[in-house]
Amino acid sequence: MNKRNFSAEMDRITEGFGDKRPSVLLHSCCGPCSSSVLERLTADFDVTILWYNPNLYPEAEYQKRLDTQIELLEKSGMKDKVRILVESWRNGDYYENIAGLENEPEGGRRCEKCFQLRLSETARTAAENGFDFFCTTLTVSRYKNAPLINEIGEAAGIKAGVKWLPSDFKKHGGEQRSQALSREYGLYRQDYCGCEFSLRSRQAASEDTY
Repeated sequence: MNKRNFSAEMDRITEGFGDKRPSVLLHSCCGPCSSSVLERLTADFDVTILWYNPNLYPEAEYQKRLDTQIELLEKSGMKDKVRILVESWRNGDYYENIAGLENEPEGGRRCEKCFQLRLSETARTAAENGFDFFCTTLTVSRYKNAPLINEIGEAAGIKAGVKWLPSDFKKHGGEQRSQALSREYGLYRQDYCGCEFSLRSRQAASEDTY
């Protein structure tokens, strides 16, 4: 079976828009990752960011990353172009969702459940507010499993009744562009994925680079 090219699928979808600009609800994991994603999406969509990241730990880190997301919009000139919906730090959502998987390795089933939690909430919010599509910045990172994320997003969209936008934002140099923009704007760039468990792993191997 041929591997799906999610980036090409997205291109085919946007090519059919003509003069229309559909709306898309973008789940953002952090400001740096969203930088190149927003560049790409705003060319074809009216974009609203959903900030729902109950996995982030501790609460100060949640707030720091939210502040960085807002800083990006201001420094990139997108503040008046891209709306942001902010959900409070509901860390209990995360722990309830990954119960029993605390000892899973990074990138394993615990991360899959985390993706499901955040994308299900994004799909629900997109459907309730009449968005045409929803997607996530998560695929811009080489550390994230893009086929799995797209599979989870598609399933969440079907359940909620809203279209998932297939994507692999690391393609076409997306990850490198996000890094360049982060340096250009002087953004805070975290050195661990976000949850308590990834922080512990980072602290245990502090000489490594995430």
